[in-house]
Amino acid sequence: MPERAIGVFDSGVGGLTVLRALRQHVPDESLVYLGDTARVPYGTKSSPTVMRYAHEAARFLLAQRVKLLVVACNTASAVAVDELIERYQVPVIGVILPGAKRALEMTRNGRIGVVGTEGTIRSGAYDRALQEFRPDIVVHTAACPLFVPIAEEGWSCHEVARLAAHEYLAPLLDKGIDTLVLGCTHYPLLKNTLQEVVGPDVQLVDSAQETAKAVKLRLEQDQLLQSPSATQPPCYFVTDIPDRFIRVGGAFLGEQLKDVKTVVLD
Repeated sequence: MPERAIGVFDSGVGGLTVLRALRQHVPDESLVYLGDTARVPYGTKSSPTVMRYAHEAARFLLAQRVKLLVVACNTASAVAVDELIERYQVPVIGVILPGAKRALEMTRNGRIGVVGTEGTIRSGAYDRALQEFRPDIVVHTAACPLFVPIAEEGWSCHEVARLAAHEYLAPLLDKGIDTLVLGCTHYPLLKNTLQEVVGPDVQLVDSAQETAKAVKLRLEQDQLLQSPSATQPPCYFVTDIPDRFIRVGGAFLGEQLKDVKTVVLD
């Protein structure tokens, strides 16, 4: 069991920020990544549809004999993680709970901002996660739909990114937040620009990094850490033509993606 890979899925390339963080925190682990590029984005889909997509992705990765599932998509985490945990016989970790816990550790004034896709913000998942642990926490949210295409175009440090960030974040800053959760796996790519916009008094929570830390802890607890001698190169699967995934994903990871395979989910 320890020698099996970790399975990671997202609606597209955004989850590669989680994969990158996993390579930092558990470098000896083998990784299998599935990008559901035929149906991206999940953030505009209904909850039942996202639930169905999540089950199809989970079944595909379990067929690859993975030992742990990472739902590297905030929308799918908001909708499907609890049901995936109940349904499947491997640990399942989403990106919302790790980010929420870290935000609670970091905030000084109890005012936390969350930015994400329309689907994630509409779900209220971060509000629930944060207030479950601390009912006194005040949560302010903002959907930032332009951040994903900006990140995928490689414009993370472009003036376009700064202008969009100012527009989206100004209302949150007016509310006096001191912590901002990056509630979409694309958003860590804009971290430098976002920090510049919010200023030094607001701390950013990178949900990709926090998720990777949670995965490491769970592997340690379950004695599932892989030995270095068993490590395999990452495997990449997509559900549509891989050209864009290879180009954008390579930019996300800073390396060329090889042997990306196209699959059909059911």
